Amino acid sequence: MKLSSISLAMLMGIASYTHVHAQDAVVISEQLEQQVIEWRRDLHQNPELSNREFRTSKVIEEHLNSLGLEVQTGIAHTGVVGVLRGAKPGPVIAMRADMDALPVVEQTDVPFKSTVKSEYRGNEVGVMHACGHDLHMAMLMGAAQKLASMKDEIEGTIVFIFQPAEEGAPKGEEGGAELMLKEGLFTEHQPEVVFGIHVWSAGTAGHIGYREGPLMASSDRFEITVTGRQTHGSRPWGGVDPIVAAGQIIGSTQTIVSRQVDITKAPAVVSFGIVEGGVRNNIIPDDVYLEGTIRNFDMDNRAQIFENLKTTAEMTAKATGAHAHVHIDEGYPVTINNPELTRKMLPTMKRVAGEDKVHVNDLVTGAEDFSFFALEVPGLFVFLGVTPEGQDPITAPSNHSPFFYADETALKTGTEMYVNWALDYAKL
Repeated sequence: MKLSSISLAMLMGIASYTHVHAQDAVVISEQLEQQVIEWRRDLHQNPELSNREFRTSKVIEEHLNSLGLEVQTGIAHTGVVGVLRGAKPGPVIAMRADMDALPVVEQTDVPFKSTVKSEYRGNEVGVMHACGHDLHMAMLMGAAQKLASMKDEIEGTIVFIFQPAEEGAPKGEEGGAELMLKEGLFTEHQPEVVFGIHVWSAGTAGHIGYREGPLMASSDRFEITVTGRQTHGSRPWGGVDPIVAAGQIIGSTQTIVSRQVDITKAPAVVSFGIVEGGVRNNIIPDDVYLEGTIRNFDMDNRAQIFENLKTTAEMTAKATGAHAHVHIDEGYPVTINNPELTRKMLPTMKRVAGEDKVHVNDLVTGAEDFSFFALEVPGLFVFLGVTPEGQDPITAPSNHSPFFYADETALKTGTEMYVNWALDYAKL
C-alpha cells in the first residue's frame, strides 16, 4: 500500500509521540533529590511514635504551605493533607505516606542515627524509623514539590496524605488510615484512586515489587480465655482442667486452615503466640489465657476463619467440661491492588524504574493499613527495594530490625514514581 507524503509524515509523528510517551519519564533534579535526602535524614533523626507525630506533622505542614497547597492538619490526631489543584480539569488522585516510627533502639552506625527516647506502654524506649516511614514521607514531600512546580500542566487534583499511626494506635486510642476515613477524608476529597509505596529490605535499591490483587495479608489478633475449676494436681477429677482444654484448642484450631477453609483461594495462617496459665506445679488452675494472630489473603476466608475459630474453641472446651470465651480484635484488612489499575500503571513503573527492575512480588504475610484506603477506592501499593546493590536482600536486616538500613539512592526512584503515577493516570 502506498502512502502520501502527508500520511507518512502524520504516522511518523504519531510513532514519535508514542515512543516519547512510552519511554520518557518525568525526572527530578539533582537539587531536589538532595533535598529529599536531607528531609529523610532529619525525619530519621527525630522519629516519633504513633499518634505522637507532633514535630513530624509540623515539618510536613510547613513544607506543603511553602508550596502553596491547601493544607489540612489534625486529621486522625496528627495527620496532614495537602491538596494541589491543577490548572486543567481531570481526576482526583490520592497519594499516601505514613509518618510513625517504632519503639526500637537503633543499632546502625549512620551519622544521623536516632538517639530519641520516648514512653511506650509505660516504659522508656528507644525510637527508630525501623520500617522506613521517614523515606516514605521524604519521597512524597519531594513529589509534592515537583508536581507543585508543574501546576499549570497538572490535569485534575492531587491529594497528598501524610498518615499517622500506621504501626497501630496506642492502647485505648483510635488512629491511622481507618480513623482518617472515619473523619471523612475520602468523603471530602473523593479520590478516584490511591497510590502508595513501601520501602523493602528484601529488594535491591531501586527495584519495584508489585502484584495484582492481594499483596499483603490481613492481620487480626484473637484472645481465648479458657475457664475450668481449680483443683489439686493429684486429684484432676476434682475440678475441670483448663490446661488440657487449652492444649486441645491449640491443636484443633490448626484444622481450620487445613480442613475447613478453601485454601485454593488464598493461603491463611492461625498462630498462637501467648499461652499463660497456672502458678504452681501441683495446682490445676481456674483458667488459661491464649493469644494469637490470623493472617489471610481473602476477605471471605477471613470471615469464615473468625466464625470457625469461635466455634472450634467453644465446642472443644465444652467437650472437656470447660468454657472458652473468644474475642477477635479485627486489625488490618487484606491489602488489595486493583488489577485494572495495576495493569494500567505498569508501563509507568517500568519507565521510571527500568523494565529490568520491575518484578512481580510474592505474597507478604505482613499487613498494612493502606488496605483501608484501597477498600474504598481502587488502590496500587508497591514495594521499593532499599538494600544496596551487591548485598543479598535475603540476608539484609529486615524492616523493624534495629539494624534496618536504606540505600538513599532509592529515594529518587520512589519520588519519581509518585510524580509519574499522578501525571500518567490523569491521561488515561
